[in-house]
Amino acid sequence: MRLLAISGSLRAHSSNGELIRALSTLAAPAIHVDVYAGLGDLPAFNPDLDEEGMIPPPAVQTLRRALGDADGLVISSPEYAHGVPGALKNALDWLVSGPEMVSKPVGLLNASPRSVHAQQSLAETLRTMSATLVEDACLALPVSGRGLTAETIITDVELRTRLEGVLRAMVSVAERSSIRNGN
Repeated sequence: MRLLAISGSLRAHSSNGELIRALSTLAAPAIHVDVYAGLGDLPAFNPDLDEEGMIPPPAVQTLRRALGDADGLVISSPEYAHGVPGALKNALDWLVSGPEMVSKPVGLLNASPRSVHAQQSLAETLRTMSATLVEDACLALPVSGRGLTAETIITDVELRTRLEGVLRAMVSVAERSSIRNGN
């Protein structure tokens, strides 16, 4: 089982990045969580660079390949001015024209329970892209503003339990999806 995990923040030690790193650490040996670190490397989306028959920029190819190889996707995103961060939306725009997101199980984490607008917008964007939102893997965790690292997140019993629940939900849905697709 392979999950791709993306933090919607470009900050080196953002709360959302720490959630993703904690999730990766908690994954059982049978679950490999690839933490995508190329969000800041993606060029601004330009449909002229993504026309049929064209080879997209290398950073876009890397993102598409990582998502295509994954059985599921987990995104942890901050909210900026009631919206999805531009870098994350840019990455999703690069994925719209490909098949990688179609029916892909997706979990959404949020490090600040009071930041609901971006989470709702992100969910709508992903539904439009034909992703499968895993409801039990879509949750807000009280991490922001507490100075928590991945290590301290996994030592907090409540946070650890909830992240382990996200992993179980993602694996369950990804396995059912794999069986339906004959894999």
